Amino acid sequence: MSCGDPHDTDCRDVLDKVYTYLDGELGAGDCADIRQHLDECGPCLQEFGLEKAVKQLVAKHCGCDPVPTDLRAKVLERIAQVRQDLGE
Repeated sequence: MSCGDPHDTDCRDVLDKVYTYLDGELGAGDCADIRQHLDECGPCLQEFGLEKAVKQLVAKHCGCDPVPTDLRAKVLERIAQVRQDLGE
């Protein structure tokens, strides 16, 4: 995915790191880069909002249950497949 505008941080890099960003697992510099990119890039912000909403929904309904490794892998694989199908 790319909005076509130049950014210091590439759109694909931002979307690849969005889950790590949401989990609070990035360093301060990476977090600042992603926040700046999301402030500038409408398409990525829209994608981020969707992924954030999905993550919040899963957290709300699954509570603190650990996610099986195979389920996480399947979900990430499906997301990658959808992105590829959409031409991102």
